[in-house]
Amino acid sequence: MQRLKSFTMSLRHAVNGLSYALRNEKNFQNEVIFAGLVLVAMVYYRVSPSEMIVLFLVIMGVLVMELLNTVMERIADILKPKVHPYVRVIKDLMAASVLVSSFLAVIIGLIIFIPHILRAYS
Repeated sequence: MQRLKSFTMSLRHAVNGLSYALRNEKNFQNEVIFAGLVLVAMVYYRVSPSEMIVLFLVIMGVLVMELLNTVMERIADILKPKVHPYVRVIKDLMAASVLVSSFLAVIIGLIIFIPHILRAYS
């Protein structure tokens, strides 16, 4: 019983964190909107199950990187409220990791969707 209660509390904390990101983080909100558009496109173009898996993986990868970026920014702000050169580098590197994962997602999305789009309009 204690294990179930502990799991429930952990799940509640995770949902609180996700809720915080959805309410307060503009980049996370934008990425969720784009993820929704990709989900609509997946249904509209009837992508294969393997393509769906890849798209879900890159979508979740970008969202996870954005959450990690937010965590690192908050930690850096607590440790060094004034912008220290190292803090700026850490924040820039985390933002770069989100950018790189986003580029990967866009490239994979184009590779998957372009053939479907060309087929639909040819």
